[in-house]
Amino acid sequence: MIIDVHSHAWNFPSDFSDDFIHQAGRARPGVKVDISATYEAYRAAAPEDTRTFVFGGKAKLSGLWVNDQTVADYVARDPARLIGFLSIDPTQENWQREMQFGHETLGLRGIKLLPMYAGFSPDDPTLEPLWQYAEKHSLPVLLHMGTTFIAQAPLAFTLPRLIEPVALKHPGVKIILAHLGHPYEGECLVTIRKHDNVFADVSALHYRPWQLYNSLMLAQEYGVWHKLLFGTDFPFTTVNASIDGIRKLNDMLEGTKLPRLDLAQIEAMIHRDSLNLLGLNR
Repeated sequence: MIIDVHSHAWNFPSDFSDDFIHQAGRARPGVKVDISATYEAYRAAAPEDTRTFVFGGKAKLSGLWVNDQTVADYVARDPARLIGFLSIDPTQENWQREMQFGHETLGLRGIKLLPMYAGFSPDDPTLEPLWQYAEKHSLPVLLHMGTTFIAQAPLAFTLPRLIEPVALKHPGVKIILAHLGHPYEGECLVTIRKHDNVFADVSALHYRPWQLYNSLMLAQEYGVWHKLLFGTDFPFTTVNASIDGIRKLNDMLEGTKLPRLDLAQIEAMIHRDSLNLLGLNR
């Protein structure tokens, strides 16, 4: 089985501001990305046994707002293979009520945060109710970490180190740092090495192969392959393209003496039982 811990569901274009859509053209230079995120398109480019975490996103600052009902409806189409996460923007009023509604009424099983996109730091003390709720209800929390194409999203809120105070205070919360925190991969890797409850996903990285090779080689040297989770960032790429790209990383080293990535570890990452690691196998 393959478990994709990072995919999206939303209504395009209505869940986005015109400014967000315009800036999204910078997401993959030279590639026009269809961000409509239909489930038909997802399944067409994924193995049959793929199970998938899916979420929308809430970030008023950046012009993105996906109601959690949209995610719940998407999950209802294939509940055996889809696990929905709620989203919150803690800069907005009633975020705690939305969190409770997404979990207790809609049945969503994790939380997605967009600190940089929404303009808040994950270690802000005002978020303590969020971390307490996640710990009480065993909800894993996935945070966007790393760069973005949105100009108004502050880079200061996307550094992997910002999760450390939370990880220490709430060791019962399973935390996933998305995108290996790129371009702060080194900081991300040393953070997940220190904390048993913190992981990273490799979503939306294979189409920068040299960067990903160096990042995974660093993971290999630090001995943290076991903390890396497979993810795609659909619709920005697909399961099949991500697997193919990761498996081919060593190919570009042909004719050099550069060290090779451990193929067995690559396969273990692709097939990692993230459901069990994150407590979602119940």
